[in-house]
Amino acid sequence: MSRIYIFTGKGGVGKSSVAAAHALRSAQTGQKTLLVSTDMAHNLGDIFEKQLGKEIETVFPKLDLYEIDPAYVMEHDYPEIITYLDKVMGAGGDLSDLGMIPGCEELFSLLRIADLYQEKLYDRIIVDCAPTGETLSLLKFPELLSWYMEKLFPIGKVGVRVLSPISKAAFKIEMPNKQAMNDIEKMYTKLIGLQELLKDRDITSIRIVTMPEKMVVEETKRSYMYLNLYNFNVDGLYINRILPEGMENAFFDQWIDIQKNYTRQLEETFAALPIRRIRWYDEELRGIRNIQRIVDDVLMEDEVFETKILTEREQFLQTENCFQLTVNIPGADKSDIDLYQAASDLVIKTGNFKRNIPLPNVLRTMEVSGAAFENGELKIRFEKSPEGYKGE
Repeated sequence: MSRIYIFTGKGGVGKSSVAAAHALRSAQTGQKTLLVSTDMAHNLGDIFEKQLGKEIETVFPKLDLYEIDPAYVMEHDYPEIITYLDKVMGAGGDLSDLGMIPGCEELFSLLRIADLYQEKLYDRIIVDCAPTGETLSLLKFPELLSWYMEKLFPIGKVGVRVLSPISKAAFKIEMPNKQAMNDIEKMYTKLIGLQELLKDRDITSIRIVTMPEKMVVEETKRSYMYLNLYNFNVDGLYINRILPEGMENAFFDQWIDIQKNYTRQLEETFAALPIRRIRWYDEELRGIRNIQRIVDDVLMEDEVFETKILTEREQFLQTENCFQLTVNIPGADKSDIDLYQAASDLVIKTGNFKRNIPLPNVLRTMEVSGAAFENGELKIRFEKSPEGYKGE
């Protein structure tokens, strides 16, 4: 079975180099490997010192690189949607206007990766993502958009057929035609498959690259919490740019002590994860020779590509008197968690993130009767009770 490895982390921590090293190591073990960048500030070409275009290019035996241009993907895979958007935005509209639609670029990057996985041309697909905040938006977007489309799509075609003449005559708004609606339906079908692909623990792993610095450590903790909230399997932590000891310089001695403190914090917080330390190198990590240094230092073990399932997916459990939903949110602050029911969904909020979880039909006639958060698990009870949510 093919595998997908997604690397993320705060901007500037070196995740592109770490992802590139994994891709190089994978190819060296004889696995046909694709290294993909979804970051609009692509730098795979810089790392491998190759001029890359908009298509996949081979740079090393068994290793291909691909810097995704989402506008190019949309133009070639969903032409009818492009035609419709062009009419709405004005004749001759620039495809770069797609960036005005929140999440659009991220969505088409993910859909392209899903297509590549289904083509089964590669043993491993390694994804170099944008900085953490954008990665979280990218990963949660398929679930969010498919939720909206599930609510709206059943009436979509009927609405278009009824409203199209009215909108064009009264409001000068061009409604999507049948071909565009078919493209939207095709995209919706892909979204459903994409959700399952990204959350399948036997297929997709998320790996976090961090550094032993206060702000980076705090963002790493939040990222791990949010990724678990959305049901993704995080199975690796890479502490990058660790200064070597024995430099005999008072300035660096102080920084080494600071790094030791935050490295210890990371190792205590993420003790359940496989953790790899990567030293600070004495030259820029460009070119295969320099990327090979990371491979030689930390990626030579066979188990580096093993899947480790460390947290379970959300679970619905029927007990004698009620149903219980368990959601993993390791590292969350109990006082910062809020939840409520909205129609047929349960909404969980923590920090700046909110997730809508569609409830099974059997629970839609029930109410949240209580919730408890312990050891990183949020357990929510549902009962047929008029009292509603009590909290604990």
